[in-house]
Amino acid sequence: MSTERDDFLEKEFDFSNARKNPYAKELKKQISINISPTIIDYFKNEAIETGIPYQTLINLYLGDCVKNRRKINLSWK
Repeated sequence: MSTERDDFLEKEFDFSNARKNPYAKELKKQISINISPTIIDYFKNEAIETGIPYQTLINLYLGDCVKNRRKINLSWK
């Protein structure tokens, strides 16, 4: 952001009562992840049924895992 734009904002708007965004710590972070096509297709089909974007569904599902402290149960036979 340029200094000129900051000066303009400071002159045009009153930030004296401004406060930090309380949701800023919850902003999403873009990453790259390899997910199998079968899993993507599953969530895309769920997205069609629910009307919720598939990436949001994946995020909600993973968030539920975190909230409920689900542990991965893997066993190799």
